[in-house]
Amino acid sequence: MAQKRRHPHSWTGHRRSRWKLSPITLITCPQCKARILPHRVCPSCGTYAGREVIVERARPKGSKKRKEA
Repeated sequence: MAQKRRHPHSWTGHRRSRWKLSPITLITCPQCKARILPHRVCPSCGTYAGREVIVERARPKGSKKRKEA
């Protein structure tokens, strides 16, 4: 279907006025007070909904970090 009439630039601007982005919503972690996305595990303390989800594992005593050549 071919275009009947040309729209002015202001018409295009009116249509595109709704294209704005909304700011990211951040909440405060109740455990460590870090700013995180809602409904996600806190990357700094590993808690979600008041319980610990991610537990950091300690390295065995004799192991060392590998050196990169």
